[in-house]
Amino acid sequence: MIFHPAVQPPPAASPLAWCLAFVEGQLLLPDADAAELQPQPTLAFEAVARSRHYLGRLDALDCWAYVLPETPPGWRAVGLRAAMLQFPAALMGVASRAAQVLEWDRTHRFCGVCGTPTEPAAHERARKCPACGHSAYPRLSPAMMVLVWRGRELLLARAPHYAKGMYSALAGFVETGESLEECVHREVAEEVGVRVRGLRYYGSQSWPFPHSLMVAYTAEWTSGEIVRQEDEIEDAGWYDIDALPGVPPRFSIAGHLIRDTAEALRAGVLAGL
Repeated sequence: MIFHPAVQPPPAASPLAWCLAFVEGQLLLPDADAAELQPQPTLAFEAVARSRHYLGRLDALDCWAYVLPETPPGWRAVGLRAAMLQFPAALMGVASRAAQVLEWDRTHRFCGVCGTPTEPAAHERARKCPACGHSAYPRLSPAMMVLVWRGRELLLARAPHYAKGMYSALAGFVETGESLEECVHREVAEEVGVRVRGLRYYGSQSWPFPHSLMVAYTAEWTSGEIVRQEDEIEDAGWYDIDALPGVPPRFSIAGHLIRDTAEALRAGVLAGL
């Protein structure tokens, strides 16, 4: 499945479309335990949608994001994170895009400069103020994630809002005037009190909670004992790669990062600098 993003729908709509419909921030899925999200006719959604946005085409099918006032018969509202766990990678990316576009649209109804109601731009993803001309584009917040390793151990931590028993790599938002690399060193020092070297880029993922671009690294521990930032980190520790606690599933970049780094350490691919 290949996604081609777009702002305006093509002249000829596809007979069926991927309809990513949300009610109060939750994604609608078919109301049957084993049912999967499938392409649908758009008419039923178009008739009741409070807002809609064209996203592009997934293979040959149009993709639309909708906000509905209530859950229609035959559907159930599911948290986006839980819903995305069921999707293939390409559809997961479209659902992420849909959620972020709708949240941007919801939070930019009024001009941030003069307070005038904004209007959708015709040929780009933007809302424009008719009074002062200010344009607001979908927000993107860069964030870093870093998995610190030491010998055969990984430094994993959990925040208070994590699922019970779940541990992950360290993460944090990039501050104004800061590079990604500077953010890594600052967040590691702040959250667990250690120092690292040898940053290696791993990959990135658009993350719709709420509108992040997560950029992931590995880094080698050089010094320091773990001292938790108590208002951010509930627990943190070193874990042998063959005795890891519960970690995020592979639908998130954290799940890939932790498992792939553990495999690299087993294979001796990562080495101290």
